[in-house]
Amino acid sequence: MDRCIVLVDAGYLLGAAASLLAGEPSRSRITVDHAALIQGLRERAENDTRQPLLRIYWFDGAPDRVPQPEHRRMRVMPRVTVRLGALTRSDGRWAQKGVDAAMHAELTELARNRACSDIVLVTGDGDLLPGMMAAKEHGVAVHLWAVQAADGDYNQSEDLVAEADERRVLDRAWITRAVCAKEFTGVCAPPPAPRPEIAAILSAPLPDSALAAAAERTVQEPPHPAAAAHNGTAERAPTTKGVPTPKDLAALRGPGPHQPQQPASATLRWSSDKGWVDRPVAEPPDAATMPTLAQLTTAEQRWADREEDITTVGGDPFEVGQVFARRWVERLGDQSHIQKLSAMYPRIPHRVDGELLRYAARFGLLAHKDDQIDERDRYAIRAGFWRELDQRTGTERAPAGE
Repeated sequence: MDRCIVLVDAGYLLGAAASLLAGEPSRSRITVDHAALIQGLRERAENDTRQPLLRIYWFDGAPDRVPQPEHRRMRVMPRVTVRLGALTRSDGRWAQKGVDAAMHAELTELARNRACSDIVLVTGDGDLLPGMMAAKEHGVAVHLWAVQAADGDYNQSEDLVAEADERRVLDRAWITRAVCAKEFTGVCAPPPAPRPEIAAILSAPLPDSALAAAAERTVQEPPHPAAAAHNGTAERAPTTKGVPTPKDLAALRGPGPHQPQQPASATLRWSSDKGWVDRPVAEPPDAATMPTLAQLTTAEQRWADREEDITTVGGDPFEVGQVFARRWVERLGDQSHIQKLSAMYPRIPHRVDGELLRYAARFGLLAHKDDQIDERDRYAIRAGFWRELDQRTGTERAPAGE
């Protein structure tokens, strides 16, 4: 068949790009416009091979093979297929498992079935050499693409380079059309929309009440005498955490035209019993009658929700919170629940909050990142929920601390 196929090892492409632009192979150091990157790969492949594109295969790793937000966005792009291997952490470093084997299997299968006349490989791993040789034996032309190496380093197997029919280098100018270092201010991926709700939560200082409570606990719980006498030094007093909890944020809210006084027990519960959790004595009576989204959703709506999740919801934490809130509000029969919930800000009733976080987990959010649960994702999910609810009710909330 007179057409071309592109097989991309995302770990190699983005890792080498990060080394080139940011000085280290960590993908967290770069920002990627995946739509622009895919378009660039397609145009370059069609120009180099002089054949129309059949498909781009994007091979990447993900924890437990759960698609991450970028994978969800890419797999609904035209002529893009995402294949995921496992992403495991060992000795403090992330490593892909199964990606090379999947690329090898796809490469040999496409060549054996004569699905194309040209295959473009974007990789540097010598483990693909047998697959490249098998593809050539089936009459397929193999094009090998490299990313310009940083500081003169060589980032491709010499055996792959020797065996390829054609080789091209994606230089810095080409890479920076879709990828840039996070400190770089040039044109790359569009900047995220400003979200003052998240910034207010993360930047808000601890309220005086929280500092006073910490001081009171320190006075009531003096250090153990043995610990104080150890090496002649006193035990250090516990310090407060830098990022405020939702209860801390609630204490910052004062009476105002759009800020009803919150009860002292107001808090936003976490989905786990571990970590720092301040539980209220009891939820307000209205919280027990608040319906969950599952109770409001019919079987037909459930199918439509899954269809939307798969095809249009990218998986950004803020977006996930908004989608959940939109569905919940639109299906409420008793609109008085909206006003009751709005009066509980920033607290979400436990049964609704737990359902919100379980929904977010479908998108790979709330997973362990660097061995820690990403609390910022939780803030963003809940901030998205409140933003959508406020837009529906016309509520305006002043930034925290004002």
